[in-house]
Amino acid sequence: MKFTEMGLSPELLEGISRLGFETPTPVQAAVIPAILNNGRDLVALAQTGTGKTAAFGLPLLQRLDTDIKTPQALILCPTRELCMQIARDLENFAACVRNVRVLAVYGGADIKPQLAAMVRGVDVVVATPGRMVDLLRRRRADFSQIKRLILDEADEMLNMGFEEDLEIILSEVPKGAQTLLFSATMPRQVAAIAKKYMTDPEEITIGMRNAGAENVSHEYLVVHAKDRYRALKRLADFYPDMYGIVFCRTRQETQDIADHLGKDGYKAESLHGDLTQQQRDRVMKRFRARDLQMLVATDVAARGLDVTDLTHVINYSLPDDPGSYTHRSGRTGRAGKTGVSIALINMREHNKLKFIEKQLGRKFVQRLVPTGADICKARLAGLVERLSQANPESGVIDEILPSLCQSLEGVSREELLRRFAALELNRMLEYYSKEPDINAEPLHEGGHAARKKQTAAGGMVELSMNIGKVNRLNPKQLMSLVNVADRASSVEIGRINITPLQSWFEVPRDAAQAVIDSFSRSLVDFEGRRVSVTLAGAGNPARRDEKRAANPYKPKDRSKSGGKKPGHWRK
Repeated sequence: MKFTEMGLSPELLEGISRLGFETPTPVQAAVIPAILNNGRDLVALAQTGTGKTAAFGLPLLQRLDTDIKTPQALILCPTRELCMQIARDLENFAACVRNVRVLAVYGGADIKPQLAAMVRGVDVVVATPGRMVDLLRRRRADFSQIKRLILDEADEMLNMGFEEDLEIILSEVPKGAQTLLFSATMPRQVAAIAKKYMTDPEEITIGMRNAGAENVSHEYLVVHAKDRYRALKRLADFYPDMYGIVFCRTRQETQDIADHLGKDGYKAESLHGDLTQQQRDRVMKRFRARDLQMLVATDVAARGLDVTDLTHVINYSLPDDPGSYTHRSGRTGRAGKTGVSIALINMREHNKLKFIEKQLGRKFVQRLVPTGADICKARLAGLVERLSQANPESGVIDEILPSLCQSLEGVSREELLRRFAALELNRMLEYYSKEPDINAEPLHEGGHAARKKQTAAGGMVELSMNIGKVNRLNPKQLMSLVNVADRASSVEIGRINITPLQSWFEVPRDAAQAVIDSFSRSLVDFEGRRVSVTLAGAGNPARRDEKRAANPYKPKDRSKSGGKKPGHWRK
């Protein structure tokens, strides 16, 4: 099917032809005829970047009566950036249609020009909920002629706390208006809005409900929490052409990571709620112009961003809500292009990842954090690719080429390439020669199951530490003590059991003696007590007493009486 077969007006077809559009995307092919051919309410579930604006925008523009001076269509969306983008797209679609007036209404800008435009008359209002409520309270918005209401990115608007504003706006829209709801996911709040304000809506789902974009691959790397930033740096070095968003959980973490990246020579800036609108606009202008390689953002700050050609989304911290992950990953792989979403997780986050996998309906692939050798090979391959594609114009280079050849006379081709590689990669080679492997788990299928199998097979051994709960020790502090002792590299830590007076933890068998020796050399002190580590004795009765004291409510083994055997007790 082509746009010419969908019943659109010649003027709209001319407009989209100028934009280079010929074949509709799946969501456009399903939604445009549904809106044009009937007046039913509609719920469309589709990922960001699939062409939703044209899906609702083209039939909306075709149904306008330009003789009416009050708004006939209202489009609500979560952020200023998306609001402006939708307005621009509608104006481009209607470039060959006479007298179509589109107004973008959003916060963070002077309200007076927006009020004046409303008075002069508009056909389509594209608004953020907060500013739209402001106009309603000033009695400057006339909704009496609204024929169509579009809720774009409905789940994001509700996640951002706009539920009350939406209730106010929806109550002002005439009851006979056609309501079109577009969302990437269908959480409970969105379903409630649809039930309350929509009448027998038709539902169109592109792909699986609540699923991520099909052309985005999902990967994860397992590192200790303290190594997340080092892993991020390695990804940036391994993918020198990365153009992506790094998602963090808090504003402070966002700012800290962006500051560290800047100091380490990467082109990165933060985007979070503490920025003024002017600062936000400056950052986004730089990012869209590709002056920045990475945008470090919170979920709220990145909602509604419309940036094309992103290659990567990095989840520095996993979100608490699986729906947020869907929106994060949907920032890449837009408009039919491919993208990669990478999650940096610690060893305790496998269950959280599995839950996101289940909700998303997609399998995550484990990757190893690139080593220094991996990074240098990738960089060198990139340089060779650029060399092979380079086609310098004649001129000054041709003039100096003879003297250049004379200067390098006697240097073999292999030696020349070796020196060239050394010049380009010397700093990186030197840096990574001192950096350890920071993978917290070996590459495997099946998450913790493979690790448990390794432990059962004798790959891990148990060590004993002479401090416990009475010293206010917790698992995070224990891991920190083990990895800040006088050792050359970090070590994987398995199961941890902290009792009142003593603690036990697992490490790989080949690292056990090094851990014991490191505590002997470094004289580690915790809360005023010298810390020592020894190989745990499997038959030590004191150990059994400590474990019983630490967990007096552990159920007895009732297997002989027909009850279920208790599982492993783990921290």
